[in-house]
Amino acid sequence: MKKIKVLEVIDKTFLGGGQKNLLSLIEYLDKDRFDVSVCSNPQGYLVDEVKRRNVSHYPVSMNKRFQKKPIKEIEAVLRQNKFDIIHTHGGVAGFYGRWAARKEAQLAVAHTLHGVHYLYYRNIFLRYVYVFLEKVFSRFTDAVIFVSRADIKKGRKFKLASKKKMKLIENGIDFQLLERQGVTQNNEDKMRKGPVIGTVARLHRQKNIPLLLKAGAEMKGEYSGLKILVIGDGPLRGKLESLNKRLGTDDMIYFLGERKDIPSLISGMDVFVLPSLWEGLPYVLLEAAALKKPVVGTDVDGIREMIKNEKTGMLVSPKKPEELAEAVMRLLKNQEWAEKMGRDFYRSVKDKYSISNMVHKIQDLYVKLFHQTRRSQK
Repeated sequence: MKKIKVLEVIDKTFLGGGQKNLLSLIEYLDKDRFDVSVCSNPQGYLVDEVKRRNVSHYPVSMNKRFQKKPIKEIEAVLRQNKFDIIHTHGGVAGFYGRWAARKEAQLAVAHTLHGVHYLYYRNIFLRYVYVFLEKVFSRFTDAVIFVSRADIKKGRKFKLASKKKMKLIENGIDFQLLERQGVTQNNEDKMRKGPVIGTVARLHRQKNIPLLLKAGAEMKGEYSGLKILVIGDGPLRGKLESLNKRLGTDDMIYFLGERKDIPSLISGMDVFVLPSLWEGLPYVLLEAAALKKPVVGTDVDGIREMIKNEKTGMLVSPKKPEELAEAVMRLLKNQEWAEKMGRDFYRSVKDKYSISNMVHKIQDLYVKLFHQTRRSQK
């Protein structure tokens, strides 16, 4: 049987959940059955990782401002390479990629929503424009993939696609690989004094970093040498650093920017925090679980789906920094309980959210779509 040719399309190239999902696919899909290529914006971490794996990369500049050029360029990539499946990731890539795919009769189309982010837009008009667009594009999409039970429930509520097209394929990671990567901590981490907590997040409204900064102000003075690490970058970095200074916490809260040694950094934390306003199914919580870290997360969809409060983690309000501070301090003061919580979190997710589960489901879907499309053309 010939290999099934798949084009994975994503716009942004920083290291977020959608990008981790895509990298997992090109790394773990059966290379005897699938020939995978990637189309994305021209430069960035993702592009470097794709090329390092000797996977074909097609650079196309895509952004939210509508342009015809990306559609034409993706059409050319599809036409010249005779792909069997196009798999788009996220709203922008889904718009351009699926539009370009309409002219290819023998092309199966899959789309993954890595969180239904537009449902949380402040602008109600824009919110419903994106809902409308998803409904339109789902008509020429063969499968719409959701990464969490909460998200597929929203998809059904808003009728984003027909029920038979909606698929639940939860994110998964290689837990053993993360454990190995987390063992290598740098000397600075090993020699540190005082507790360390932190988060890994894109500095965007969704991630609700002000909650963590304000919780830091609540904890200031409670522990000698307490450090809070904010790992990641994004459009709100300047505003967050200014808030950090106004709160008087810039001597304890450190913005580390984008880092490639994230497992090592998480491994050096006493408590991992995810203060988001909303989530799909956050990879970073799986990474914290792989490293058996006690976790405090906000009580929102996507996080509460993974954490049982006070059993496998702590859930707090996304609007109350004092609750976050109290939960973190409880864990820091009860180290034995915190370590048990980290181990229990690991045991509760390692089988359900394994990389093999995710990849097998994607492979089965690809094969089904490939044959389904071929039959429809006869």
